[in-house]
Amino acid sequence: MTKSFPSPSSDAIRNDLLSLVKSVRGQVLDADRLYVAVDCKRPSPAPKIKSDGRDRAEAFHALSLEAAKCRQCPLAQTRKNVVFGAGSLSAQVVFVGEAPGADEDEQGLPFVGKAGQLLTNIITAMGLTRKEVYICNILKCRPPGNRTPLPEEIRLCEAFLKRQLSLIAPQIICALGSVAAKALLRTETPISALRGRFQLYEGIKLMPTYHPAYLLRNPSAKKQVWEDVQLIMKEIGPGGRS
Repeated sequence: MTKSFPSPSSDAIRNDLLSLVKSVRGQVLDADRLYVAVDCKRPSPAPKIKSDGRDRAEAFHALSLEAAKCRQCPLAQTRKNVVFGAGSLSAQVVFVGEAPGADEDEQGLPFVGKAGQLLTNIITAMGLTRKEVYICNILKCRPPGNRTPLPEEIRLCEAFLKRQLSLIAPQIICALGSVAAKALLRTETPISALRGRFQLYEGIKLMPTYHPAYLLRNPSAKKQVWEDVQLIMKEIGPGGRS
């Protein structure tokens, strides 16, 4: 004779489910306590950048001191000065080149040679001054003989640039030349194909254009650069001064 078992009531099913939930919750809490007990630090949220100018200036100063002490790559052995950057910390436009040259390495300031003088003329034509924009490079140290930056040098030094851009939070980045544009955009597309339209770098509009040093060798390209900076001027509008 086959025995038949009574079907569980709805109350019994509900009680079983409640017991299961309590059991799982207890295991989660135990696991959480264990996580803390073994001193495993949870990833902390990214710090929010304070809008207060004094806080920003202090953070920038600390970052510049960190860069001055950097010896992550062999360029630290050949540099005279770390060329961190210069300009307004509340700039709407940040110009990013590839690396310091001989004049920049000597003075510790970005774009102060002949290419820098041309960049100053471009900025002036935009209705701005160098004090109203921010100017820096992918690398903070001069490569020997002004050679092209190596991928490993870019990788190691780019962290400083990222933190600079995070603190400034500009409306527009202008990447000067192929090296800067390719490094920021993670692309191998030629600068001739990139320029003339906005790209995006971590949510910030980025305009690639030719490097001023290229314009010294190819004056005919000045027309294209002027077209690019006009697009920047239109984007920032008349209130683009810092």
